[in-house]
Amino acid sequence: MHYRITFIAVLIISFLGIMPTQAQQAERVVGDTIYNPNITYSGKGKKYEIADIQVEGVPNYEDYVLIGLSGLSVGQTIEIPGDEITGALKRYWRHGLFSNVSITIDKFVLNKAYLRITLAQRPRISKITYSGVKKSEREDLESRLGLVVGSQITPNHVDRSKLLIKRYFDDKGFKNAVITIVQRDDVSNENQVLVDINIDKKDKVKVHKITIEGNEALSDNKVNKMMKKTNEKGKLKNFFRTKKFVPENYEADKERIIEKYNELGYRDARIVADSVTAYDERTVDVYLHLEEGEKYYVRNISWVGNTLYPSEYLDQILRMKKGDVYNQTLLGERTVGDDDAIGNLYYNNGYLFFSIDPVEVNIVGDSIDLEMRIFEGQQATINKVTISGNDRLYENVVRRELRTRPGELFSKENLMRSLREIQQMGHFDPENLAPDVQPDPANGTVDIGFPLVSKANDQIEFSAGWGQTGVIGKLSLKFTNFSIANLLHPGENYRGFLPQGDGETLTLSGQTNGDYYQSYSISFFNPWFGGKRPTSFSVSAYYSLQTDISDRYYNSSYYNNMYNSYYSGMYGMGSYNYGSGSYGYENYYDTDKYMKVFGVSVMWGKRLRWPDDYFQFSAEVSYQKYLLSDWVYFPVTDGNCNNISLNLSLSRSSIDNPIFPRQGSEFSLTAQLTPPYSLWDGVNYGSYSQSNQDDMNKMHKWVEYHKWKFRSKTYTALSEAVKCPVLMTRVEFGLLGHYNKHKKSPFETFEMGGDGMTGYSSYAIETIALRGYENSSINYEEGRGYAYTRLGLELRYPLMLEPSTSIYALGFVEAGNSWNDVKRFNPFQLKRSAGLGVRIFLPMIGMMGIDWAYGFDKINGSMQYSGSQLHFILGQEF
Repeated sequence: MHYRITFIAVLIISFLGIMPTQAQQAERVVGDTIYNPNITYSGKGKKYEIADIQVEGVPNYEDYVLIGLSGLSVGQTIEIPGDEITGALKRYWRHGLFSNVSITIDKFVLNKAYLRITLAQRPRISKITYSGVKKSEREDLESRLGLVVGSQITPNHVDRSKLLIKRYFDDKGFKNAVITIVQRDDVSNENQVLVDINIDKKDKVKVHKITIEGNEALSDNKVNKMMKKTNEKGKLKNFFRTKKFVPENYEADKERIIEKYNELGYRDARIVADSVTAYDERTVDVYLHLEEGEKYYVRNISWVGNTLYPSEYLDQILRMKKGDVYNQTLLGERTVGDDDAIGNLYYNNGYLFFSIDPVEVNIVGDSIDLEMRIFEGQQATINKVTISGNDRLYENVVRRELRTRPGELFSKENLMRSLREIQQMGHFDPENLAPDVQPDPANGTVDIGFPLVSKANDQIEFSAGWGQTGVIGKLSLKFTNFSIANLLHPGENYRGFLPQGDGETLTLSGQTNGDYYQSYSISFFNPWFGGKRPTSFSVSAYYSLQTDISDRYYNSSYYNNMYNSYYSGMYGMGSYNYGSGSYGYENYYDTDKYMKVFGVSVMWGKRLRWPDDYFQFSAEVSYQKYLLSDWVYFPVTDGNCNNISLNLSLSRSSIDNPIFPRQGSEFSLTAQLTPPYSLWDGVNYGSYSQSNQDDMNKMHKWVEYHKWKFRSKTYTALSEAVKCPVLMTRVEFGLLGHYNKHKKSPFETFEMGGDGMTGYSSYAIETIALRGYENSSINYEEGRGYAYTRLGLELRYPLMLEPSTSIYALGFVEAGNSWNDVKRFNPFQLKRSAGLGVRIFLPMIGMMGIDWAYGFDKINGSMQYSGSQLHFILGQEF
C-alpha cells in the first residue's frame, strides 16, 4: 500500500508539473503549425500521429533506449490527451530509474504531434558504508542486497535492503535490530550519493522460559527435545543447542512437535494456543498449550489400483499391519520417503507418473481403516538428456558417466546414480548439482536436464622448508583434465598450454634441496581406457636420490635415540654406528654414500557388476630397484635390491561427495605379492647371519614378501540439512608376511604416528598416521612394523561448501599400534588419542588442514606420555 500511494502521488505531481509549464509558454500559431499548444485535459482527446520524439535530461543513455521505455514510437497514432501518454508516464515511473518525468507537446502540424520527454535521472551510488557489523556480516549483506557502486538507488532498493537486513539479523537472533539507510549528496561527483547503512543489532533475543500445558503422553522434557532450535538458556542440557529465538525456527519446531505426536499415533494432536512474550529486553517467554487427542491404531489396510504388485507384497514393504500404532511418519517414509519405499519401487521401474494416496476410509473408536489408493500410470521413456554449464570436459566424457539414456525407461535410482558419478568426477560443484526432470504425461516421456556448475580441479603445490640440510623445495603439478589423444593436435583442442577435455590425469612432481636429496615422478591415469567401458589404466615412473643425510635422523630428535637402540640391539653396535661420535657433521658432504631408487608401475582396473557396480578391481605390476652405497641407515647397506610385485585390489566406494561425504562408505582390500624366490633358489637362508652385513646384502638382492591391507570408512549424516554434522568411522589394519622365516623383508614395513607424512620419501616404508604422537614414533619394542591396526571416530561439521572453497571442522578420537612381529598383533593393545582440527579444500591446491591432538599413552618404554601434538595435513587420506 505504501508503494501504491507513493506512486499515485508522484504521478499527480508529474501531471501538475506539465500543465503550468505549458501555460507559461504562450501558444503561437503559424500557418498549419501550432507551437506550445494548450492542452485541455478535461476535454475529449483528438487523434494525432507522432511525427518526432525528443528526449532530454539523461545524457548517459541512448535516446532510442529511453524512447523504447515509454512504449511510444514515431508513426504511432495516439489520442492527446489520452491513455497512451498516461501509460508512458507510468512505464517510466515503474522502472524506478527517474526522479522526475514529464511529456510535453512542442508543436502540432495538422494531425501530427511533436513530443518532448524530459527526464531527471535518479542518483547513482558512489560509495557504500556499513556500520555496526563485523566484516563477515558485511560481506554476507553485500551478496544479499545487490547494492553496487555505480548503480542507481531507488526508494524500492532502500525499502528492500532494510527488509533483507532485518531478516538476516532476525535469523541470527537479533530481533530488535534497528536499520537506517541514509543518502548524502557526493559533493565531488554530480548526481551521485554516499549511502550509509547504519545497523544497531542490539542484544540477541534468547528464550528465557518455555511453558508447556496439556501434554500427558509426552513429558515436558520430551516436548522440549523436539524443539531443535528453540531452547531455554541457562540449562546444562542445552549447552550445545542454540538458545536464540528465531520466529521461523519456532514455527518449524511447533511442526516437529505435532509430527512426533503423529508418529506415536496421536493423529488429532494440535497446538490450540501459543504465545511469545517479552520477559525483558534480551529474552522472551514461550507458552504452548497442546491438545493431544486420542491414540489411534491400524485396524485394516486395503490396496486399490495396484496391478503390478500383489497386495501381500506391498504389505511387506509398507511394514505396517493390523494392531500397529497409527504412525503417520512411518506411513510417509514407507510410501515415498525411504530408498526402498513403495514409491521408489515404481519409480525405479519407469512408473514416473505413479502416485499413492493413503485414505482413512473408516474410523471406529481408536481404530482406523486405511485404503491405499494407487495410480500406476504408464511407464515413462526418457526422451532427451541435456547437459548445460559444462565448459571443461568434452560432452561425451560427461555422458559416459550417466545411467540415464534416451530411449530407456526412467529410473530414479539411475538418475541419482548419475548425479553421484558426476560428483565423483571432481570437475563440477557437488553442492549445486540438481537434476531438471520434465515429465510429459500426454506422451509418456520425460526430459532430463543436468545443469552443471564447473569448478577448477587442477592442483599446483609449491612448498619450501628449512632443515639441517638447507632449503627443501617441492613443486607438484596435477592436471585432472588432460587429453593424451590431443597431444599432437594443437589448436582448439588445447586449453592453455596443455591438451584438455578427456578427464585424464597427468601428475608431475619434483622435490629437491640440491646434492643431498632429489625426487622426481610422473604418472598418467585414464579412467576410461579405450573410451567405451569404465576400464582404468595408469602408468607411472619415479626416481629418487638421497645421500647420507637422513631426514628421520636429523629432523626428529626421537630417531637419534630410536635408531641407536634398534640397530645396536638387533644387529650389533659394530655394524651400525649411530652414535654422535661416529656420525658427525663431516659426513654431510660424503656423496659417495647414497641410496638411489628407480621405479615403474602399470595398473589396470575394471568396474565390476557384482555384487554391485560400486565395486572395482585393479591389478598393478610394479618394479623397484634400490642402489645402495655404504648406506648405514638400513639393514641392507651396499648393493642392488630388486622388488617386483603384483598388487591386487578390491575396493568399493558409494560416497555421495568426494570432498565432504555425508553418506555412503569406502573400503579396500589389497594384496601385494612378490615371487617366492626362496622356495626355488636353493639357498639356505637359515645359515645367514642377521649381524653380518655381507649376508644381509646378499639375502635381499631379490626382495620377497606378501602384504595384506584392509581399510574402511563409513559416513552418516546426523540430520537432513545441507550443513549437517557427519559421523565418520574408520577401521584399518595391515600385515606384512614372509615366505621364509629366515628372510623377512626390511622393505614395505609400517611406521605409525603423526600426520602420516614425511619430508623425504623413505626406504619403501609405509607411513600410517596416528594423531597425538610424533611422526613414525610408534613401533612396538622399537622395531620395524610388520603389523598395524588403526581405529577412528570423527565428527565433522561443514563451515563453507562453495565451488571455490570448502571448509569443515572436525573432532576425533582414534587409536592404533604397530608390531614388529605378526604374531604379536593385538587389536586391544592400542595407543589412544583425541583432538580437534579443520580442513580447507582449495581447487588449485587440494586439501589442507591442521589438527591438534593429545596422545594419552606412553611410547616405546618412555616414562612420559605423548601429550599435546600439532599436525599439519596436506592431501586427502583414504
